[in-house]
Amino acid sequence: MQKGQGLGFKRQRIELEPCPTCKGKAVVKGLFYELICTACNGSGWVIRGSRLVLSSEELVTQLSFKLQQAQREIEVLQQGSSISGPAEYYQQNNRRGAGGTNFTGD
Repeated sequence: MQKGQGLGFKRQRIELEPCPTCKGKAVVKGLFYELICTACNGSGWVIRGSRLVLSSEELVTQLSFKLQQAQREIEVLQQGSSISGPAEYYQQNNRRGAGGTNFTGD
């Protein structure tokens, strides 16, 4: 028997997409008031490709995975790109120009 990761030890990431019926809003416009979307059971999300509905327990888990991924992307974007080397010196103000402005020598 080979050693390796078993299928039951990690939760599978399921790709989600907004519901095509309600367009991710979880409600549809009725005649007089808004109704819960029956295509996605009021969640606004379906499985990508097959458009099947997830159970509420599985939906909570998958949305948590999506939220964690979005938070990681936000952290990376907030750190910004650090420019190093000659480009960093070129971008900073050296106050050598007329009136203390930046002089690059170009």
